[in-house]
Amino acid sequence: MRWQESDDYAAIPMRAVGPVKINGTEVNAQLPLPMATYETPLWHSTHRGALACNKAGGINAVVMDDRMTRSVLFEADNIVTAQRFVQALPGYRQQLEEEVGKTSRFARLLDFHTQVVGTLVYLRFEFQTGDASGHNMATLAAEGLMKWLLERHSDLGYVTISGNFCTDKKNSAVNGILGRGKYVVADVLLPRSTVRRVLKAEPEKIVQLSIKKNLIGSIISGGVRTANAHFANMLLGYYLATGQDAANIVEGSQGMVHTEMRGDDLYFSVTLPNLVVGSVGNGKGLDFVQRNLEALGCTDRDATPGSNARRLAVGAAACVLCGELSLLAAQSVPGELMQSHVSLERSAVNKSAHNSKDNEQ
Repeated sequence: MRWQESDDYAAIPMRAVGPVKINGTEVNAQLPLPMATYETPLWHSTHRGALACNKAGGINAVVMDDRMTRSVLFEADNIVTAQRFVQALPGYRQQLEEEVGKTSRFARLLDFHTQVVGTLVYLRFEFQTGDASGHNMATLAAEGLMKWLLERHSDLGYVTISGNFCTDKKNSAVNGILGRGKYVVADVLLPRSTVRRVLKAEPEKIVQLSIKKNLIGSIISGGVRTANAHFANMLLGYYLATGQDAANIVEGSQGMVHTEMRGDDLYFSVTLPNLVVGSVGNGKGLDFVQRNLEALGCTDRDATPGSNARRLAVGAAACVLCGELSLLAAQSVPGELMQSHVSLERSAVNKSAHNSKDNEQ
């Protein structure tokens, strides 16, 4: 098959669940949670989580940090040259900040880190990128910095603009430690009565399941900075509905669930340190994406640069919390998970077949 330009689109069913009440500095409102997915039970499960959170007064959510990264790679002629270069970098800070400013009015250098392996020098830049997710902005800025540094260090050679120390769309520890994208924490305190009435579960069983499944299960499986049941499910649905680069759910789903009993109440939190999302850029011009971004309140042209994207990230974290809470509740009750999947998916299949028959008639 020959490659050619195409205006075709892959059709993925999409719904908005919720809305869910969110409390915080970035968002203090009821937000719908748009999700595009083939896994139809995911809408119902996430909506159930949203209902429980609303009855508990809503989800609290904050953005702890916000930065996009790109790691360049140089090769020195010997290890002494590599050491000399690394030692010189802090003295270039002001010049490097000025060079970044030349590449974009929104880009700003926040920090940089180095790792040396033999004569290879990995240099990881961290940037502020406004309302864009920042992939291209960070790469353009890093390219300018790389050129500037090579002009002053002729004993260094270019290897690549991206040396995997970023780290983009791959499992890693560095992103959780140093940060990449939006670092968002969301939590909720659920009364026992709400857990029982809406989630049909007991708070203590959810806490124990989170420890035994998410924490210990992830440890014995070799999970990298992750302790959750299915963050990727909600993130993929939310990313597709809001025009994000879906492959970024790889690092985005590296997050933690923390639960505990607080008196008679269930404390439930999700921590997502690597949410790569943006409210402008590629994919945002599609009509359905614009409608979803508007519904989320992420298209305010007069907002402070970066605040639309942070609002979008808070919505993502709320979506993850609702879906994670509902699934853990279901899995703490024998038979409920499979029963709900069979029931919901079978009715979806029957509805599809009925619609097809009507169309034929």
